[in-house]
Amino acid sequence: MQDEEAGPGPGTDEDPREAPSGAVGAKAGVAPGLWLVATPIGNLGDLSPRAVVTLRAAEMILCEDTRVTAPLLARNGISAPLAALHDHNEAQEVPRLLARLQGGARLALVSDAGTPLVSDPGYRLARAAMEAGVFVSAVPGPNAAVMALTLSGLPPQPFLFMGFLPPKAGARAEAISRLRAAEGAGLSATLIFFEAPHRLAECLAALAEGFGDRPAAVARELTKRFEEVRRASLPELAAHYAAHAARGEIVVVVGPAAVDAPSGAEEMEAQLRAALAAGESLRDAAAMVAAATGMPRRQVYARALEMGREEG
Repeated sequence: MQDEEAGPGPGTDEDPREAPSGAVGAKAGVAPGLWLVATPIGNLGDLSPRAVVTLRAAEMILCEDTRVTAPLLARNGISAPLAALHDHNEAQEVPRLLARLQGGARLALVSDAGTPLVSDPGYRLARAAMEAGVFVSAVPGPNAAVMALTLSGLPPQPFLFMGFLPPKAGARAEAISRLRAAEGAGLSATLIFFEAPHRLAECLAALAEGFGDRPAAVARELTKRFEEVRRASLPELAAHYAAHAARGEIVVVVGPAAVDAPSGAEEMEAQLRAALAAGESLRDAAAMVAAATGMPRRQVYARALEMGREEG
């Protein structure tokens, strides 16, 4: 939806920083600065005409892996030099690249697939450029998280994109517990995660354990020939992918907590009562409930003491 005061909408040419559609390769229509350019997440036909114009105008294209980006550029007749920018070299490369930008260079940044900075390198450079007053803009395009959300059949807003969950079981369970605690405090949003195919089954099992019988979807190979979106409950999806190995790029979408779900305090108290009724000591019950809910241990222990005094 376009706000009436938001400026020119699609199809206008009122912004002098944009190249007109016929000015293929013309640098005059693409302002000096840093351009964040979205690239296809699978189907190479999804590279927009404006992205092609911007990439052709760039003096250098920064990418995660030159072996991934080079074929896309060659397919579209783009000959700008490539330079790698990834998690292992971004910190040391930022000063040099920032100096070039401040000198009036026109640089483009792409990721291996999709929209730059979304679970990809480039944030440090973009932030440094903004803080230095360098012009920074973006050419929008494919985004796997948003596409998976729209195909999931789950409430599209609000949503919370979490990127990748931690790969180790303990850290992953802790991250899920923090989300459950946030939901107990009032968060109600569709959750979106990226996941590697070899970790999908254990990720879904952890999500099922943490969130229970909640509706979800697994989207893989989006925009590609074998695109698939499987919609079911978390336990059902966990069982399916435990028996069927997944391949390709994967997005997991989890439905929001029910509106009538108990508050964080109510859930904490219910779990405390259950643990104490099972014979756990006050200290052990507090430790168990804190781990399960993600709430601070001191807070849980203090509430357990209060409950004991109230019942006494």
